[in-house]
Formats: sequence, C-alpha cells, structure tokens
Amino acid sequence: MADKPLGTEVCFCTQCGSPVTTLSPAGDHHLRYVCSECDHVLYENPKIVAGCVPEHDGQILLCKRAIEPRSGYWTVPAGFMELGETVAEAALRETREEACAEVELGSLLAIVNVMRAGQVHVFYRARLPAPEFAVGEESLEVRLVPIDAIQWEDIAFPSITIALREYLRQRSAGTDCVHTETVR
Repeated sequence: MADKPLGTEVCFCTQCGSPVTTLSPAGDHHLRYVCSECDHVLYENPKIVAGCVPEHDGQILLCKRAIEPRSGYWTVPAGFMELGETVAEAALRETREEACAEVELGSLLAIVNVMRAGQVHVFYRARLPAPEFAVGEESLEVRLVPIDAIQWEDIAFPSITIALREYLRQRSAGTDCVHTETVR
C-alpha cells in the first residue's frame, strides 16, 4: 500500500480545518486522508469529462485547443462535467462553449478511464445538423475535417484518439455499441 492516498495532497480537514493524517478507515481498503480532530474522511473521486464526436456530411467537427494542457492540439468538444447537469447536458454545453455549435446527441460511444489523471471520459455520437459553428473561448480554431484528413499526430489526448478511432470503426462496420478502454 502507498504511504499516502492517490490524488491531491491534503493537509487540513475541509470540515474543521484541523490537520489530517493518512490511514485506512475501519471497513475501508484504501488509504484516505482523515481528520485528526473530527474523524471526517476526505474522499477524492474521479472527475468526469463529457464530450461528443460531431459529424456533418462525413466530416468531424474538431476544435484546436486554446488552453493548456495541450494548447494548439485538436480535440472533439469535451470538458469537465459541472454539478447539476447530466453527462449528456455537459457534452452539449461543452460543444456550445468550444465550438458555438448545437448538435443532436446520439447514443453513448465510449467510456475511457484515464487513470493517471483520475478522470473518466465519456463520449457520445453526435450529429451536427448544419455546418454552423464558430470559435469558442477555449478554442483557437474550429473546423469540419474530412475523415481521411484527420491529423492523428495532432490530436490532444489519447482518449480523444480512442473515441475518434472507435467512432470511425463502428461507423464503417455499421455497428453501435459502447467501447470501454483504460489509459494508464
């Protein structure tokens, strides 16, 4: 077992401000930060990233990132889910924010566990009904890219490559299933 919990290092209790210690609480099998004063257990769980692979007339809507990490690299519209929204609502919001586009979400495409980042990336199939989009605040450029012109070496993250490749594989095979994969 590690000498400290995975995730963000914590020094003080979020409930009372007292110093925390690391231990495995009774009935738990993970090392956690536990308050030395009030015994509050500080759990840290994975963050959810929601996105979609929007297609219009055989082209994929891609956004060139204007923010770190991986500024200047291409992605599908995706980002962190907010409290108070569903995964689908998050995917739609991120598409509006990054590409100023309204899409019609289809079925769930892929779930990618990104272990080193403590994240779960969830992607939907999407249809862009009209080629109406613009550069959002977090994008340098937004464009429809023909499938055979995707520059794979310029894709921002492994999870985006996984979602795009799976989308294209299933599209070609005429299948519709949920792909799951883990990136360590």
